[in-house]
Amino acid sequence: MTTESYFLEVSELQVEVVNKDIKNLHISIMPPDGRIRVSAPLDMSEESVRLAIVSRLSRIRREQKSFAAYIRESRKEMISGESHYVDGIRYIFKLIEVNEVPSISIKKKTSIVMRARPNSSSEKREQVMHEWLRIRMRNKLEELIPKWEEIIGVNANHYGIKRMRTKWGSCNSGQQRIWLNLELAKKPPQCLEYVLVHEMIHILEASHNERFFKLLDKHMPTWRVHRDMLDEPPLVHVDWTY
Repeated sequence: MTTESYFLEVSELQVEVVNKDIKNLHISIMPPDGRIRVSAPLDMSEESVRLAIVSRLSRIRREQKSFAAYIRESRKEMISGESHYVDGIRYIFKLIEVNEVPSISIKKKTSIVMRARPNSSSEKREQVMHEWLRIRMRNKLEELIPKWEEIIGVNANHYGIKRMRTKWGSCNSGQQRIWLNLELAKKPPQCLEYVLVHEMIHILEASHNERFFKLLDKHMPTWRVHRDMLDEPPLVHVDWTY
């Protein structure tokens, strides 16, 4: 893909602009420090990009402010005593070393118990946790997707779950393909449902324009409440490299 990049200063904000072979402009506020990066079509002029940024200044500053207030989860060593979140609920992690196939269970609504092989690495235990979260999330989606396909009147031909650095979800409207961030498994269930609905509406409308938000208001009037829940701690620790 052909790309060109440059920097703009807009209202005392430093903005990285990357021109790509795309149709629409996208503005990303990058964790952990709120750095601004704009992806713009190759034929979009610098002045048009500047005007687009100016029109979104209030949202950009709001998101940058929210980054400053974030409380991020520390990197997990997957050892007993750590706090882990599932469905928005805090659990205490307990590791039991046994020579058997790794497994995870919730005990007494207060603890997450992992049974893992002795001397397994923290990376391996983390992989076990991610797979457990992925299965839980997939089970919920198997119920949510048919429900919302009928309500919205679209078909999601494919969905996937993966760890994503800067987005809660994405949608390829042409292929009707949806990706959801695995970190949603740690958030309250309403968050997963909101992001799913958001991405499914993109099958009907690719842009965040007036039509998109009218559809979102129609099908999920409380979406703003769920969106704000996404911004509440805990947030995953990530080594952000670009």
